[in-house]
Order: sequence, then structure tokens, then C-alpha cells
Amino acid sequence: MSDFVYLASQSPRRRQLLEQIGVRYELLLPDDDEDSEALEEVHPGEAPAAYVRRVTGLKLDAALARLKRRGLPAAPVLCSDTTVALGRTIYGKPRDAQDAARMLRELSAHTHRVLTAVAVQAGRRRLADLNDSRVTFAAMTPAQIRAYVASGEPLGKAGAYAVQGRAAAHIVRIAGSYTGIMGLPLHETARLLQAAGVRMQ
Repeated sequence: MSDFVYLASQSPRRRQLLEQIGVRYELLLPDDDEDSEALEEVHPGEAPAAYVRRVTGLKLDAALARLKRRGLPAAPVLCSDTTVALGRTIYGKPRDAQDAARMLRELSAHTHRVLTAVAVQAGRRRLADLNDSRVTFAAMTPAQIRAYVASGEPLGKAGAYAVQGRAAAHIVRIAGSYTGIMGLPLHETARLLQAAGVRMQ
């Protein structure tokens, strides 16, 4: 059994979610010279589920290399990645405010998928799962999109919105895992961590 897990994520939401289920964690963040954004490039014709699984695996590989390089004590490593998809179109993090507004215009009045892949490395074993949820947006007016983008919340978020933030005012329906849409599906994560021998308090 392990008393803690290394969390290879810069997301404060993922930290809060782990705390919610009583998991102790140590952050295993990228070095300044690591280009984590490069790992998120989409391959031509790649399906959203295949994309998010692949990116999560690459991020986990990078985290394991980091762990070894830093000479840290052995413990399971947890990694997760979230993407938004409308049909086969993948919406990652917006480049800027203009890109965020474009994404929100395209998602407005539609139902899209939010896919979050989770992977845990425990010794030589790699355990992984995928959560696939659906979110329906109301029709958003140009003024509503401008106001939301101006709040700064869409930047750094897949699909240019945060379900737990101001975007909730425009969400008509959710089907699936609320925590998965936030970025770490707790049911799947708890199951993987238990299988990896991580103690939950």
C-alpha cells in the first residue's frame, strides 16, 4: 500500500477533487524547460477518445521520467487529461480570447462530449480508464460570449469553459460525470487508485 500518489497535473481542480475523496498527493509538476503543450497536438484524423488516451499516456511517461530524474521516492503516479469534442472536432485549450469566443460560438446550442482519460502507473503496471460525458449548452448571444470571455475563465480550459464556474449559467443538461467534466472523474479515479494500492483516508 502507498500512503500517497504523485499528481502530475497543474490543475487546481484536480487537487481539490483528490482531496474530496481523501487521497494524499504530492505534486509532480513539469520543469521550466519541458514543453507540455507540445504533447497536446492533435494528429490528423485522430478520434477524440484515442487522442485523449494518447495524450494522457504521453503526460504520464513525461512524469515518470521527471520522477526518475529528480530521484524521488517511489509511489504511484496519477495523470489525467480532458478534451471537449463536437462530432470528431477536438476542442483543446483556446490560444487566446478570440479563439475562446470561436469555440463558445460553435458549442452554443449544441450537445458536446467531454472526455477525460485517467492513468496511474504503479511500478510496472499501468492502469487506465476513460470517462465520456455529455454537456448541452443553451444558445449564447454574442454579448453573453463576450462577457464570459472577458471574465478570463475560458483561458486554459478545454473547450473554453469551466463547468464549475460562470459557464454553468449556460448549461442546460449534463449526462455523465460532473467530476469528469471538471477534469478528474472520481469514480474511475478511485477505482484505479485502489487497484494501484493507494490508501484513501
